Amino acid sequence: MKLIGIDVGGTFTDIIFTDTDEGTSHIHKVPTTKEDPSIGMISGVKAICERNGIPLSSLDHVFHGTTIATNSILEHDGAKTGMITTEGYRDILHIGRHQRPQNYSIAQEIPWQDRPLIERRNRMAVKERLVPVAGQAEVETALDEQRVREIVRQFKADGIESVVVGLLFSYLNSEHEDRVAEIIREEDPDMYITTSSGISPQFREFERFTTAALNGFVGPKVQNYVDRLEQRLKEAGITCDLHIMSSSGGVATARTMSEKPVLTLLSGPAAGVLGGQWAGNLSGRDKLITFDVGGTSADIAIITEHGFGESSARDTWIAGFPVQIPMIDIHTIGAGGGSIALVDSGGAFQVGPRSAGSYPGPASYGRGGQKPTVTDAHVALGHLDPDNFLGGEMQIYPDNAVRALSDLAAQLGLGMEETAEGLLTIVNNNMANAIRAKTVQKGYDPRGFSLLALGGAGPMHAVEVAKILGVPEVIIPPHPGITSATGLLTTDLKYDATQTLFLQSTTMDLERVNAIIAKLEGQIRGQLEQAGFTDENVKVHGYFDCRYIGQGYELRVMLPDEPLSADNIENVWSSFHLFHEREYGHSFEGSPIEIVNLRLTGIGAMPKIGRPLAGQGSSLSKALVKTEKSMFRVNGKLQEVDTNFYSRDLLPVDTVFYGPCVVLQKDTTTIIPPDCTIVQEATGNMIIKTEV
Repeated sequence: MKLIGIDVGGTFTDIIFTDTDEGTSHIHKVPTTKEDPSIGMISGVKAICERNGIPLSSLDHVFHGTTIATNSILEHDGAKTGMITTEGYRDILHIGRHQRPQNYSIAQEIPWQDRPLIERRNRMAVKERLVPVAGQAEVETALDEQRVREIVRQFKADGIESVVVGLLFSYLNSEHEDRVAEIIREEDPDMYITTSSGISPQFREFERFTTAALNGFVGPKVQNYVDRLEQRLKEAGITCDLHIMSSSGGVATARTMSEKPVLTLLSGPAAGVLGGQWAGNLSGRDKLITFDVGGTSADIAIITEHGFGESSARDTWIAGFPVQIPMIDIHTIGAGGGSIALVDSGGAFQVGPRSAGSYPGPASYGRGGQKPTVTDAHVALGHLDPDNFLGGEMQIYPDNAVRALSDLAAQLGLGMEETAEGLLTIVNNNMANAIRAKTVQKGYDPRGFSLLALGGAGPMHAVEVAKILGVPEVIIPPHPGITSATGLLTTDLKYDATQTLFLQSTTMDLERVNAIIAKLEGQIRGQLEQAGFTDENVKVHGYFDCRYIGQGYELRVMLPDEPLSADNIENVWSSFHLFHEREYGHSFEGSPIEIVNLRLTGIGAMPKIGRPLAGQGSSLSKALVKTEKSMFRVNGKLQEVDTNFYSRDLLPVDTVFYGPCVVLQKDTTTIIPPDCTIVQEATGNMIIKTEV
């Protein structure tokens, strides 16, 4: 199989090609074309194939991680959206849960009120009512279909591009929502339609309606982008299927993501976590902190022996909005290679969250950027080689970096070198604090983990961040700058189905639950069959979202791979008690358990990237590119020290060497301060011990 993985970031578009039969891989990076990311993608794919003699028509699969939906929400640049909801519930999207994101701030922004996804004048109510009866929903008030038609006609006249349908209790019975969607299609076949039961059939109206609103808000833009990308691929002679990464760590067809673009909100970062897990497994490490730093942001996730965590419906937020979909638990801060340093209005030295992006980029890029960035600080301190940036394909200009930093230094009353080091100290501590939020504050000791550096800027900061946290080991994977693209080639096609149950462990009807499981499993297998998978190549796993009666939050427990019975259900309850003990430090084994949601995940196995091999360098002397003076802190003092610059491709395997040094490769630069040992493994990973 010939596979292409493409991850579009804020600064660069990363591309990896692998031939699973020959075990070869090639990488490439191109600047992201923000006006239309598909332009940069296609040019990058053409370039990597032309350089390596690969016919475009021979590609078997294209996997893609996208930020289109995420950027649309962050920039609040989406479709003009309308909503049809149950009479009396028009303002759910505005009221929320009376939660204030900043408890002690009087003047604060509440996103769903201050920048709503759907304006109140475009939220319309209709008469209809379903009522819950024994875990199901029956019609109490019929749907007013004529009113629905009137609303749709008004929407059409007002220029509404997308309609969200969110009705009460549709998570138990989608009959009315489905009928509203039919009427919309009859009245306006071109309208983009989202039903809350089709996106997130779960209780909690605010979260469900908001998730549907997010989908409707970004839907037309994502649909147009995917259609345009598929067309460009065909025009380039690439006729294979396009699969897009979801936030849960699986890929889905382009059609599915056009219908449910909200599933892609953490598409790129999720792929980075998968790539990090793959790289950790190469060295036999299963306790990892993935540290993915690009040009604009740093993404942090925790991987344990139990795998990576998944956010719950109550703690997943994007741009201040709650999102009720399966997502890998990732924490993001505005800190990257393009983060801009400044003196704020209070006179404080600040780095980020604003970024210079790819254009104009850092001052050292020579594209017109004037403001000092994290990358400029590294250039000014001699941590980057101007002649070997992006493998020598991109020139950087140290004089520009020094000039930008000198202007900032004058404001601060410091020397240029002290300003550059101060900039890096601030951003490194910001990153370390973000990791503490995912480890120490969650009960994990970071000193028991390996820090796995990803992204174009992750290896530039990982060792210093690890030293701040006391993490003993840093892992640099074979191609850290394109790990998200690599992660796209390590996953499978994945579909999820959910149904809210509200059952108790003491009175649960196992026959009914098994029937619901069979129904959802049939739906998932049907989806995977449409994607070309047979039953033999599909695995389906089931989960309960459980809590003790009276609790407001759930924990996810895996179900046995067989029908539930009086015997095996006891193992499910035992697993919940153990999980609760591990998460909260206590459990109540005598208390009944409430099953809130049933979840099924179907997986269709996709071809994957093979195991890489390290370079075949024979000695450190052959890997040595040059020795230059660089600035590092030694014995508490910032000073110039002799620093070896090595080519990673020529490093010998299993040979120990020492910092300070800089390891060069096309997709990133690894900066290693004094008092560290380094070894390149045969697996392709480079292992750095943070103390000699």
